[in-house]
Amino acid sequence: MRRAERAAIVLERLRAAYPEAHCALRHRNPFELLVATILSAQCTDVRVNLVTPELFERFPDPAALAGAERTEVEALIRSTGFYRNKAKSIQGAAAWIVAVYGGEVPRTMNDLLSLPGVARKTANVVLGNAFGINEGIVVDTHVGRLSGRIGLSRRTDPPGIERDLMKVFPRGAWTDLSHLLIDLGRGVCVARRPRCEKCPLGVEVCRSFEPDREKWKAREKRRRPRG
Repeated sequence: MRRAERAAIVLERLRAAYPEAHCALRHRNPFELLVATILSAQCTDVRVNLVTPELFERFPDPAALAGAERTEVEALIRSTGFYRNKAKSIQGAAAWIVAVYGGEVPRTMNDLLSLPGVARKTANVVLGNAFGINEGIVVDTHVGRLSGRIGLSRRTDPPGIERDLMKVFPRGAWTDLSHLLIDLGRGVCVARRPRCEKCPLGVEVCRSFEPDREKWKAREKRRRPRG
């Protein structure tokens, strides 16, 4: 099966299996989503969603966050990990938004990438979910892992995986695709022992499909490098 054909079936079946797929980070506006996405690095969305309500109640807009005491911000986000770096990033981004963009989160990839703490993945999240702009595809650990298992990309680097996915999926589906793959990766195609017997893709679509757990373990063992 050609990669484009596989991609079309993947999209159709995942949309049927996960009709409610959406961004798991709770937010009410682009600024909240930007901050939440920065905080989600090396942290679960669940944990971020526990932290952000108090953070945004205390600092509801870029100006308020930019002018906050660093120690107060660090205390509020401490449980997300790497809190000193994250506090520096979200306050730096807020200050830049105020100084350069009049307090409004920018709507282009280049402008978002100019913000402290913002790389392409974060920019894709904000553009796709806050503005409905499909500029690229979010490649997190789930999307990267599943792209290889299913047979959508042979690359292991996020930029390369993103380019491969953008070639075979329609632009209008790029934002949804990430949510669909993330839902599949969290609930079925987990990292250690995927639950292939519950996968909506099936053997004719997924190159790694193997519902027999023992056969899966044996195959993965053979793939591991020796030494």
